[in-house]
Amino acid sequence: MASWCVRAVRQSYYVAASPSLLRASPRLLCTAAHQKSGQGSEEDQKAELSPAEKALVEEKGQLEEQLKEVTDKYTRSLADMENLRTRSQKMVEDAKKYGIQGFCKDLLEVADILEKATDSVPKEEVTSQKNPHLKNLYDGLVMTETQIQKVFAKHGLFKLNPDGGQKFDPYEHEALFHAPVEGKEPGTVAIVTKVGYKLHGRTLRPALVGVAKAP
Repeated sequence: MASWCVRAVRQSYYVAASPSLLRASPRLLCTAAHQKSGQGSEEDQKAELSPAEKALVEEKGQLEEQLKEVTDKYTRSLADMENLRTRSQKMVEDAKKYGIQGFCKDLLEVADILEKATDSVPKEEVTSQKNPHLKNLYDGLVMTETQIQKVFAKHGLFKLNPDGGQKFDPYEHEALFHAPVEGKEPGTVAIVTKVGYKLHGRTLRPALVGVAKAP
């Protein structure tokens, strides 16, 4: 009897509750649909900009493009300035190194005369005691020649005196003649008639040479 009463109460509860649930369901559905449509309208509003907002967006894009161009020009200008600074620095250094080359060329003639003077004195006259004045003069010329070569070296000026058998180099040598020379390979320096000079590694005056050729 008690169990039957419990079932009856449960059934009556479900029947009483069902209409309220049915009445609530449409309202819930309408609320959800309204919320969804509200979200969609907000997205549409964002997508559809006003003319003023569109103008601002276009102006923003133009400003970004101008900023990109200005940045590119600025970067290029920095690179150009760095290249200019490097070239200017090299020009200054070269001016310091090679600014005296005209003066050096004039002094080379003096060095050539001293060398010819010392080479023209016979060795036997120097070693003998018959003419001490000649020996003193010779010693003075040698000392002067040695000193002038030291001064040359101090300023980066060195002799260019190719050894026999060295390959002919048109950047360092000037060929006066070509002749077959026994024991010399063709295209090599056979004889040096006048020494050359280099200033800081740059040929100031090429050496005058005779070049061996095939017989």
